[in-house]
Amino acid sequence: MFQTLRNAWSVPEIRKKFLYTLMMIIIFRLGSAITVPFLDMSIVQEWVSTNATGGNFLEYLNTLTGGALSKATFFSLSITPYINASIIIQLLTYALPPLERLQEEGEEGRKVLNRITAFTALGLSIFMSIAYYLTMRNEMGAVTYTKGAEGWFAAIVIVASFAAGATLVVWMGNRINDKGIGNGISMLLFAGIVARFPTDVWTLVELTKSNPSKYFWVSLVVAVGFVLMIGFIVFMNESERRIPIQYAKRVVGRKQFGGQNTHIPIKICMSGVMPIIFAMAFMSLPSTISMFVKPVEYITEETTWGQEFYFHFVNFFRTTNPGYAVLYLILIIAFNYFYVSMQYNPIEIANQLRQNNGGIPGIRPGKPTSDYIQRVLSKITLVGAIFLGIIAIIPIGLAAWDQSLSSLSMGGTSILIVVSVALETVRTLESQMMMRHHKGFLG
Repeated sequence: MFQTLRNAWSVPEIRKKFLYTLMMIIIFRLGSAITVPFLDMSIVQEWVSTNATGGNFLEYLNTLTGGALSKATFFSLSITPYINASIIIQLLTYALPPLERLQEEGEEGRKVLNRITAFTALGLSIFMSIAYYLTMRNEMGAVTYTKGAEGWFAAIVIVASFAAGATLVVWMGNRINDKGIGNGISMLLFAGIVARFPTDVWTLVELTKSNPSKYFWVSLVVAVGFVLMIGFIVFMNESERRIPIQYAKRVVGRKQFGGQNTHIPIKICMSGVMPIIFAMAFMSLPSTISMFVKPVEYITEETTWGQEFYFHFVNFFRTTNPGYAVLYLILIIAFNYFYVSMQYNPIEIANQLRQNNGGIPGIRPGKPTSDYIQRVLSKITLVGAIFLGIIAIIPIGLAAWDQSLSSLSMGGTSILIVVSVALETVRTLESQMMMRHHKGFLG
């Protein structure tokens, strides 16, 4: 990896792309530090630190934005509206025939889908900006002007600032795609998550200082565990199951075509972090609702059955509850199967193989081939889902063991995103260098 980066830096054109990407990341981090006017930052930070815990949706947003949400900066929403819009459009592509036809039209169709995603992200950013403003005004009491013309002006400025910041982040990601090293949105997500790592490290340092006899070994185990987790993620990201393919020989005129042996690579973790994001959004809903509809503090004889049910319901979805981890794992497995089924169509692959005179050795063309691919895919999907579940649950178990380590509960997912983006970036750089160093016809 480091050798690839060193070789890429030696190429002048790629070095310019590196510097352009670095400039965009610096602007992104500056925007994540400039606060929105008409807000009391101390109240916002105190409220978020108290309520954005327990695996709720606010904690998830705060992690993806690199802590910008807790500071109420211009980039508080970061790329979350775009990520949500991409998920929505991707799901609708498989449900609505017009969007499915656009996806099959090639480059032009993808451009139209990208524009639809951008407009959807704009609508979501406006909706999320209004929701965040109402939360800061009604729940936090952090808005300095709330009544009369001043209140309306403050509301417009705050909502416009959040929405404009989210739109600017998407524009910066597109510029990185055009003039930088690529993977623009992923690079900004990478930068936001990495910015949170020093905070987590400082948390371990403070705990070690306060209680060296206990937290010295805990910090050491956590550090070693995260290093091993990175190695495990790299190994699983690069692992694949190869289905052998053999093409029949064809003679056209005086030339012979086909006859070669190849394979279909099936990634063990082909869905990436998407199943975790889906499961996290589902599991965080009860905790998020409980911030606005408070349950009773404890059960008494005067408590109604509805209050008692809501009390147990909210407590079940706390990360300290063992049932939470079990349901979380089940949802990750289910969403992984769902996401892979949308990406991979064994029947279509079997038809393409038959049309190109290809087949799997020992398997008849047609339905037996699609059934075989489906069986292999089911096994691989289960392995990938268990891998994602382990990565997501280990930090939650760590936080359940010691509440002082609750800030690390998002660590597994964050590392998975960071490592995946880093590996994808390295592959992009390798392909760009290969395009510039390939041998010519006379070389």
